[in-house]
Amino acid sequence: MAEYSALSLLKNAFTGNKDWKPAWRKPDPKASYDVIVIGGGGHGLSTAYYLAKEHGITNVAVLEKGWLGSGNVGRNTTAVRSNYLLPSNTRFYEHSMKMWENLSHDLNYNVMFSQRGCLNLAHTPAQFDDYARRGNAMRHLGVDAELMTVAEIKRLVPALDVSGSARFPILGGLMQPRAGSARHDAVAWGYARGADRRGVDIIENCEVTGFLRNGDRITGVSTTRGEIRAKKVALAVAGSTGRVMQLAGIDKMPIESHVLQAFVTESLKPIIDTILTFGMGHFYISQSDKGGLVYGGDLDGYNSYAQRGSLPIVDEVMSEMLALFPGLARVRMLRSWGGVCDMTMDGSPIITTGPLPGMYLNCGWCYGGFKATPASGWCFAWTIAKDEPHDFNAPFTLDRFYRGLVIDDKGQGATPRLH
Repeated sequence: MAEYSALSLLKNAFTGNKDWKPAWRKPDPKASYDVIVIGGGGHGLSTAYYLAKEHGITNVAVLEKGWLGSGNVGRNTTAVRSNYLLPSNTRFYEHSMKMWENLSHDLNYNVMFSQRGCLNLAHTPAQFDDYARRGNAMRHLGVDAELMTVAEIKRLVPALDVSGSARFPILGGLMQPRAGSARHDAVAWGYARGADRRGVDIIENCEVTGFLRNGDRITGVSTTRGEIRAKKVALAVAGSTGRVMQLAGIDKMPIESHVLQAFVTESLKPIIDTILTFGMGHFYISQSDKGGLVYGGDLDGYNSYAQRGSLPIVDEVMSEMLALFPGLARVRMLRSWGGVCDMTMDGSPIITTGPLPGMYLNCGWCYGGFKATPASGWCFAWTIAKDEPHDFNAPFTLDRFYRGLVIDDKGQGATPRLH
């Protein structure tokens, strides 16, 4: 497998980069494994990595229906933050943040994590008070949070319209300085390489078409590359969760699948040195290392499994961007794409055993999947290895909706698309 160093980089530069070894193997599936992880995205790969690294379980297969990283891990706006209100979410995402801060060293692979901060803009006195409440809740649990004045925001983002004549005047904001962004592809590649080096089989172009059973117990899967048996089968398939669960005979789940679009512009000189969110709508923006503005907004207003969106959301997102940055009106959009989000009834994830014996479930990430990647894999691996949740994911059960123990950080009620 490929080894990376300054010397190997220099050597390959002189040979036209033709001699690099593969970063991970391309094995054929074996007849059986200790654990099968369905889904070769960030959560599936990180789960396999931590199963091998933390629990010594190396007889693991990751099954991906397409190519590695072709789903949501490569279709997001790369924001990493832990600025939540409710303790269950705050503790979980702060654990993830701490893992992000050491992830490149842990994987020996540069995931390009840049801690440039995340600033939530406030446009009304009530919203600013709400941000103060959230910031105090974060600080109470040891998470960094700072309230910013309009003058401080103007110094940080000079291109932002903070004038009194702005369409939505800015009154202040809530900053989490340790938040940032990472290269989404590098995260997938780093986890894949790390899992492969510990003996995990990563099997691409291997779609699950059914489940093998012994009574009610799941004992393996049927795939386009044959039957594969396993002691434990774990699902981490994001927006495809409902369809895959139907293959196991479970027709109803407390989630909906929605497409979420993202956009990037042509490269510009640096103008935004943070992640910025709009308080009077759903809009967020940052600038990549290559200079493109990376931004997104609300879900398309219908259920979909398509990795593409509709024009009304494009219009809405562009309008919100220009409300904040009128000077960007003539900037050209380079490309757009869509990811399929698995939206739960309360906006918080599900990391749990079941709902069938031998099955383990990781889903319901709404907008928060990418930033949760390290903690999700770490907690899911713990749950699979020990058949019980870790304290970090103990609240994220499947039966919390039946028991009335919802974790509604946004306070939107049981309407998945609003979370």
